[in-house]
Amino acid sequence: MTPRAVLIGPPAAGKTRLGKRIARRLGVGFVDTDSRVVADHGPIPAIFKRFGEPQFREWERAAVVEALTTDGVVSLGGGAIVDDATQRDLENLTVILVTASPEKVAPRLLLGNRPLLADGIESWKRLVAARQPIYDRLADIVVDTGLATMDSIADDVAAQLRLRT
Repeated sequence: MTPRAVLIGPPAAGKTRLGKRIARRLGVGFVDTDSRVVADHGPIPAIFKRFGEPQFREWERAAVVEALTTDGVVSLGGGAIVDDATQRDLENLTVILVTASPEKVAPRLLLGNRPLLADGIESWKRLVAARQPIYDRLADIVVDTGLATMDSIADDVAAQLRLRT
């Protein structure tokens, strides 16, 4: 089995919210790799503090490998794509890049504790710039969650995915 679609993109772009909606429209399951890591190992900020980013990335990679065996919709954590093996795994799958402008993301960053975004939106901008070439290379479909409602974006993406099967 392989996923119907895999959502990638920067932190706070809306991958999880959008992925759940797409999965509902397609009548399939939804897997969020960050949620799997949290369920197995605890909150991500605590993982970073106690074990460091390398351990988090190892656990994240394991969650990605497991998630990519589902036939549903998968949302990857924002940094999962920095792993070369994950990039290779995504090459033959339908990958949706979920984006949002800094103006849309800034208020979302206030709602959580994200270890790699200590400087808020400035950290986010640097992180996105560093990862953008990977996001662009992997993406089959690109959506901006700041340009329409999540429901309308999910409707459009689900329609596109139905055409691909």
